[in-house]
Amino acid sequence: MALFVGRHLNKIDKKGRTSVPKPFRASFEDQSFRGMYAYPSFKFPAIAACGEEFMILLSDSLTAETDFFSDDQDDLAAVILESATQLSFDGEGRVILPQDLLDHAGITDEALFVGRGREFFIWEPGAYETHSKQAFNRAREAKRTLKLKVTGDNV
Repeated sequence: MALFVGRHLNKIDKKGRTSVPKPFRASFEDQSFRGMYAYPSFKFPAIAACGEEFMILLSDSLTAETDFFSDDQDDLAAVILESATQLSFDGEGRVILPQDLLDHAGITDEALFVGRGREFFIWEPGAYETHSKQAFNRAREAKRTLKLKVTGDNV
């Protein structure tokens, strides 16, 4: 499964096209669909994006971790699966971001691609800076720590 890290700032043209950062694009090469999935983040004013394998994992987790016909399942399916859009790469590695996603994130002429592990977010740069500072301060003030998951593969 792909691992997205780092930040990459790219321009958006008048048609809504932007280049997907090359390190991110390379993560999609082994999937059957030549592109990415994008949907509005319901937590942030940003666009969430991922590859086919992670989208399948989201769908499978939704089925396995929520009760069938429950409000939780319906709500999460609406937020993620129903709102997702397949965005195909053109020959130059660009995608066209739909206007509704751009509006949701407040993105106009620049898009900041931010890696978050198995997915990435596309932010309006100023909104991301505000979010990033707040997250850093919250983590520092709460003295957050992380227990590393140790398996035979990463020892």
